[in-house]
Order: sequence, then structure tokens, then C-alpha cells
Amino acid sequence: MPVDPIADPKSDHITDPHPERWIQVGSSIAPDTREATAEALAPILAAGEPKLVLVFCSPVHDLAQAAALVADQIGASGLIGCSTAGELAPDRSSGGGLTIWALGGSGFTVATGLGQGSAAGLRQAASDAAHCLDDLRRRAHTVLVLLADGLCGDQMEVVRGAYDVAGVDVPLVGGCAGDDMAMQSTQQLFGRQVLHNAVVAAAISSDAPLGIGVSHCWEPLGEPMLVTSSSGNSVSTLEDQPALDVYLDAFDAPEAVRRDPDLFANWATTRPLGIRRRDRIEIRYVSGGDFKTRRLLTIAEVPQGGLAFLMQGDSHSVLEATHMACQMACDGLHGAPLRGMLLFDCVARRSVLQDARIHEEIQRINSVRGDLPVGGFYTYGEIARTKGAGGFHNQTLVALALA
Repeated sequence: MPVDPIADPKSDHITDPHPERWIQVGSSIAPDTREATAEALAPILAAGEPKLVLVFCSPVHDLAQAAALVADQIGASGLIGCSTAGELAPDRSSGGGLTIWALGGSGFTVATGLGQGSAAGLRQAASDAAHCLDDLRRRAHTVLVLLADGLCGDQMEVVRGAYDVAGVDVPLVGGCAGDDMAMQSTQQLFGRQVLHNAVVAAAISSDAPLGIGVSHCWEPLGEPMLVTSSSGNSVSTLEDQPALDVYLDAFDAPEAVRRDPDLFANWATTRPLGIRRRDRIEIRYVSGGDFKTRRLLTIAEVPQGGLAFLMQGDSHSVLEATHMACQMACDGLHGAPLRGMLLFDCVARRSVLQDARIHEEIQRINSVRGDLPVGGFYTYGEIARTKGAGGFHNQTLVALALA
């Protein structure tokens, strides 16, 4: 006879004492790493024995210490994570915090993987990490979660490397590690190891459906332009004109921005490029400009010969994208009850909302997930490949819903 759900006195959630599948999230904004880890880990330990634990940790904390503290409690198997540009928890969006997201129960199987790359790129690292799928006992529904170095080459290579292994049958989701916008170095966590220039992965297979939502809600400023010259992370010309000049003129940039690369990089944060895919427009973050060669610099590839848009948006569009991505993920469960969500949210979206409206994003998330566990982090790029070409995103929210 099934056991009735009971109220957990430490939580607002209604919990089943013997759940087939469970998700739990803990978080802390305590400044001390030991204190923050203990606070964030407490609800995970109360939920049961986890099969997968994701640690999202601000660089103000010691990630190695946090990993050791978590591993001492639950073991190093099934433990991955990364440094962040901010953290997401059920009740807040934080900077300088620590969030732990975990799942367990007999209805999930999990395998984790690691790939070590170099400063030149991450394709082979992503492929190596994705081979954790070889060790996974498959159930009806499977997804591969990827956490990558956000400052290591063309981030589209992460998608390509993982796809080389996963193929069309396994969707990809994930995010690129951050360093609180210092843009110097990010960290990836695998067990007790803290790494750089790496990709860590978790393959999750479930008896119940998994849903993926992706939305950015940026709108084109005008007609698409032909990318007449580009290579890797730089765009040299649009419509045979210097890309930086086309960009500055189209957005009517102030004179100070036209002269100062640092001012330009900050100003460009809310003015991304969009690249045309068959069924969508993917966003590319403009990370800077080369004022000598007049090139635009981006986080990931803008293909030569393709069509690119100059994109615009505001706080309203950011909040609409939040709701759309979360709702899309939940709709992908096809009526099965939601257990929780994992979010990968671009830090540039947070900068659009700023402190005055960031609480509204949490409200939008909560309007979809109710009082169920949700957590994640602010990224330097988002991964979501479910079909078609591409799969790397900027200034986008990617949501994974689990039934």
C-alpha cells in the first residue's frame, strides 16, 4: 500500500519518505566556505543518498574546500560542478554564494565523465567527458549535462565534441563556468579535483520524461546581414564592411564607446549578435572589439557565409524569456508531475535586469515551478541541443525539467 506524503519540517515542500525519484536544492550566501557548504548541503543530506550532486560555487569561495567537504559527506562519485558568475536557488538570485543541486532515487541512473582540454579548445575534452554515456544504464529518457570552461576557445566546439559521442538520440544541456565577470580563469569540478580548461559531464537517465526549454526573447534590430568574413571567435566583415563599424553605427554608439575598448565591452553586453539557424535565431555574446582591425569578438563561432542579425532587448524581454523557457521545459514532461528544474542562465541577462529587477526573474521561475526544487547558475554561455544544427547559446535561459 503506498505511503502518504508527509510534510518535511525543514522544508515548505511535501516529501515522499521513499520517493522513486527526488530532486533537492540547497544554497547559502554565507561568506565562509565551510559554513556555506554545510548550509547548502544540509537539505541534500536530509533528502537521502544522492546519485548526482552539482556544486555551483562563486569564486569568492574555495571550490576545492567545498568539494572536499561535500565528498566527505556523500563520496566523490557523482560529484561535479563549476565556478559561477552568480547562483540560482528557489528563493533567490545571488552573487558570491554557493548552490548545490542533487537528485536520487531508484528511478534515476547516472554516470559522470571528465575531459581535459587546453587553452586552444575543448572539442576533444567534451568528447571524452561525453563517453560517460558508455557507462550509463539507459532508461526511457536520457540527457547529457555539460559544464565547460567558459574562457577556453570557441564554445561551439563543446557542443560538437559532445555530439560526436551522443549523436541525435541524446539531447545536450549545460553551461559554461564563470568567474564573477573577472574574465580571467574559471574552474571545473570532478569529484575532489578542481580543474581548468576542462569539460565535466553527467549523463542522467530516467523512467520519467525530461523536458528542455530554451528562450532568449531578443529581437532583430533590422534585416539580416551576410557574414562575409569570420574566423573562430571573431567577425571581420558584415556585408563586406568592417564589422565593428557596422555594429557601432547600427546601434548609434556614443563617442566614448567608439574610442574606449573597455567601455565598448561593457556597452556591448546588452547588444548581442544573432545567427540564423533553420528553425531559430541563436544568440552570440559580443565580448569585445579589436579597434585596430575593426573586428567584433564573440564567445563562440559566427559562421562565415551565414546570416547574422543585430539584436536588441530589455528587461521585459529577459523576463518573458525566463517564463517561456521554464514553461517549455515543463510542457516537455507531457503531463507527468514536475520533480524539479535545473537552470543555466546567462550572466548578461542578469546585467540587463540589474539589482532592481532581478527578484522578478525568481518570481517568473516560481510561477512555473511552484514550490518544487529549482537551482542553477549564471553562465558564460549556455548549451541546449535537441535537434538541428548549433546548440550553443548566449544571453539565453536553458531549463531542464525532470518528472
